[in-house]
Amino acid sequence: MSTRKTIAEKIAETRKAIEQHENQMKLLLQKQKEQDRKDRTRRLIERGAILESLIPSADSLTNEQIKLFLGKTIQTEFARRVLKELAPTPAALTAAGTVQAEPKATRPSQGVGASTAHTTGNAARKAG
Repeated sequence: MSTRKTIAEKIAETRKAIEQHENQMKLLLQKQKEQDRKDRTRRLIERGAILESLIPSADSLTNEQIKLFLGKTIQTEFARRVLKELAPTPAALTAAGTVQAEPKATRPSQGVGASTAHTTGNAARKAG
């Protein structure tokens, strides 16, 4: 009696191994999706907290008012320049996956509070 496997047995074993690998892949993809959802939720919460800390009385504004304010604020030339400076360069993204570039330094007179007050005034003037 031979201990050699027949071709049919090898095919069956290979199919079983493929099925096991496919199941492992499904589980890993599920874990990745779950982690991505958790990361997004955390990011949204953190950014919402940042937003509320920078906009006076943000907790008393509706979501629609916040959206309108941000939309008008982003339309200013100053905001577009700042966003362009903060955006990672294609070289930085390529070099290390999705590593973001460090934000460029701003002049002391245009720190976070100063730029928020400046853009808030512009948004209010444009809205009115």
